[in-house]
Amino acid sequence: MTKIDPMIAVKDVEASAKWYESVFECKNTHAGEHFAVLVSKKNNEVLICLHKWGEHEHPTMENPNLNSGNGLILYFRTENMNKIRQNVERLGYPLEEDVRENPNSKKLEFSLRDPNGYYLTISEYHKFEG
Repeated sequence: MTKIDPMIAVKDVEASAKWYESVFECKNTHAGEHFAVLVSKKNNEVLICLHKWGEHEHPTMENPNLNSGNGLILYFRTENMNKIRQNVERLGYPLEEDVRENPNSKKLEFSLRDPNGYYLTISEYHKFEG
């Protein structure tokens, strides 16, 4: 089995972890000021890892002055899209795009940016078909 655990560089790991926890209702299993691992409460699957800019000499995470996430969309396929959308609204986070049907997947989705500027698209769960 091969899995991917997305890791993004953030300015404030603790604040960013709280944001992801409040939106996705996940839990932080590796709390700290330099690194966090956020997992699903349901099955402990890794949702996303957060890494402080400039720590541990990772070459793509050294310069916080570059645009965060240029060329990257964090695309979440979830069975909890409506609950996540409610959390975003309840917490007052602005949307980039409200719920709409994606013309390619024919699934509902919405998009927003996290506190570090990363672009997130939250989609109804579906399997990719070729």
